[in-house]
Amino acid sequence: MSSASTAPIKLLIVDIDGTIAGNSNQVSPRVKHAIAAAQAQGVRVGIATGRMYQSALRFHHEIGADLPLIAYQGAWIQDPATGTIHQHLPVPIAIATELLDYFEQSYLLDKLSIHVYRDDRLYVREVNPDTELYIGRSGVEVIPTPDLRTVLTDCPTKILAMSSDLALIQSLLTELRHRYSPEQLHVTTSVPIFLETTQAGVNKGTAIDYLVRELGITAANVLAIGDNYNDVEMLAYAGIGVAMGNAPADVRSFGDWVAPDIEADGVAVAIDKFILNA
Repeated sequence: MSSASTAPIKLLIVDIDGTIAGNSNQVSPRVKHAIAAAQAQGVRVGIATGRMYQSALRFHHEIGADLPLIAYQGAWIQDPATGTIHQHLPVPIAIATELLDYFEQSYLLDKLSIHVYRDDRLYVREVNPDTELYIGRSGVEVIPTPDLRTVLTDCPTKILAMSSDLALIQSLLTELRHRYSPEQLHVTTSVPIFLETTQAGVNKGTAIDYLVRELGITAANVLAIGDNYNDVEMLAYAGIGVAMGNAPADVRSFGDWVAPDIEADGVAVAIDKFILNA
């Protein structure tokens, strides 16, 4: 857990799923109002998400974010205002091929939905019920590709394994962290059914540091709000890291403060407390 900062907040970074978007997949009017009030006080606002850039874009516009959007856990940073890609850190093709070999073992074939993200497009082996749920929430089109290795003509940004079997996801998470050191591959979960792999060193904390340096401020000036394991690096990095009340207990331990849960507009409550002094 970071030490709560007394420095003025100049940058607000929010996650999407479980933080500003709950079951409705929408941002509540109260949260949008609080974010606008923070901006009126001169605070810059950005998003850091595991989502694809194209899937996160509507939230960027909806909350009036005015900074480059951090997508794919930080592997992709793009400015919606100019289209400029500030950072792209993909998975090396050799490791991506190994991951597909691992996920497509015979005993896993009918248990996992595999997503390969390249050039901000989503490729899947087949469209199954799990994938349909993902499509519905993310609002993106998928490209069915029976042999996902054909996608690896260039390095993918992220490879994700999806399963409603939560125990299986945890088992695969443990196994991949044994197979690959943090210097080889970053492995995390954003929601319990997603196992996400990105280039080594990619996380929301290092991505926010990129924005901090661009803005000429320090980590002490950052308020970051998130709810899951892919948020722990940014909660630890920020001057004030706020964990949502709906976050797992060990994720909450990384926060300097725990907000109410998503359905109680925890982000708005945190903004009131740490920025608006309401």
